[in-house]
This record gives sequence, C-alpha cells and structure tokens, in this order.
Amino acid sequence: MTAVRSALYQLLFLPWTLLLALLYLPLLALASRRFMQRCAAFWLDGALLLQRLVLGLAFSVRGRENLPPGAALVAAKHQSAWDTMIFHHLLADPAFILKKELLSLPFIGWYLRKTGQVPIDRKAGVKALKLMVEGARRAVAEGRKVVIFPEGHRQPPGMAGEYHSGIAMLYAGLDVPLVPVALNSGLFWPRNAFLRRAGTITLEILPPIPPGLDRKTFMAELERRIEAATRALEAEACRRFPHVTGTPPAGTAASHPVDNSVER
Repeated sequence: MTAVRSALYQLLFLPWTLLLALLYLPLLALASRRFMQRCAAFWLDGALLLQRLVLGLAFSVRGRENLPPGAALVAAKHQSAWDTMIFHHLLADPAFILKKELLSLPFIGWYLRKTGQVPIDRKAGVKALKLMVEGARRAVAEGRKVVIFPEGHRQPPGMAGEYHSGIAMLYAGLDVPLVPVALNSGLFWPRNAFLRRAGTITLEILPPIPPGLDRKTFMAELERRIEAATRALEAEACRRFPHVTGTPPAGTAASHPVDNSVER
C-alpha cells in the first residue's frame, strides 16, 4: 500500500507542479517578489493537501511562538526534500541559502531568482561566503527571515552531519536572532527513496539564540540544541508510528559525537 500511495502521489504532484510552473510564467515579468512568494505558498498548499489525502502524511509544528517578528536567521535540521518545501508555509517571505547551480534550472531557477533567494557558489571558497553574507544582509534589511540548512546535505535519522562555517559567518554578520529548528521528516520521507510513509512529521521551532556569542560557543550551542531536539522527535515518532524505520540510540550512529544532554 505504501508503494501504491507513493506512486499515486508522484502522478498527481508532478502535473500539479508543472501546471503552476506554466501558469505562473507571466508573473515573472508582471508580479512583485512578495506576490510570487504567495504563489509559491499556494503551490505548497496543494502539495501538502496531496500528501495528507494520498500519502496519509500530515505534519505538526511546535514552538511557533519562538519565531521572532521581523528579520531573523533560521537554521534547520535537514533530513528530507520535505524540509525545503515547508518553510513557504511557515514564513511569509523566506530567503533561502541555496546552491548557485539551482538558478540555472529551467522554471525552478527562474522562480528562485524572482523570489530573491540567496545563492552560494560552493567552489568559490571564502569569496562565496562573503557574497552569501552580503545577500543575506539585503534580505534582512527587507525584514525577511533567512533560512539555511547548516549541515548542507540531508542526513538520515539518527545522524549528525558537520555544521559548516557558513552558519557562523551569517550569525556573526547579520546581528539578528538565530532560530534553531528540529524535525523528524527523514523517518517518513527518506532521502533518495521513492517510498513516503504515512504518519505525522513534527517540526519544532526552538527558542532563539541571541546574537553576540563567540564562534566556538555559538557553534556548539546550535548543534546541541538541534541534535538533542531532533533525537527526541525521532524517538517520539518511532513510538507513535512503529512502521517507520527505528532510530539508533543517540550518538551511536552519528557521523561525529553528539551531546544530547541539553534540557528541553
């Protein structure tokens, strides 16, 4: 049944996406960035409806009160392609830090440019990081929330990837609150997998980290908060939905040690 639902979802999701990609083309010339962002949110609403009706996959958001008004930096755990979609539902005008190569894609790249996302050329080294901070500053000056996945790549449940230096540069250079986000999407929507499992993805918005910490303290605090909350959400999901892949004990499957002693 899971395979049938997953196939049906793809058969419905792809035409929905293509239809809107074509219908939205005139808006590239006529619409404002913020209106284009609302169009992206409408596309996402359709995708979330399909996920609920076809896959039996819902989602729950905790800690919305931890999102400060105005500009902020949002640093999220990354386990699934689902993570890159959901912030159009949570935030009115998000600015994503993303790979420069995405801007070259037909349709997708056009809309990413129109909505004012912040590209980074990973091959350009320190220069790329400086340009990333400049782009993020422009977004913050407009009152937007900048979204970044500090691990860079999707990690399986139970795993902690390396938290890259770009997040520290943004934290130091933007002087805005940083909001950590934990989630357990990888249990239901695994990376590089066709199957999508029924259940409820939980995303938790954690209390902000105020600006001003030194680099080492900030990086340690950010990783502790996100990884501890993520392990807790994974364990909760495995208890509620026994059909999802079990999570190894905290720290044993991680790519580097994770301190899960932080109180929540």
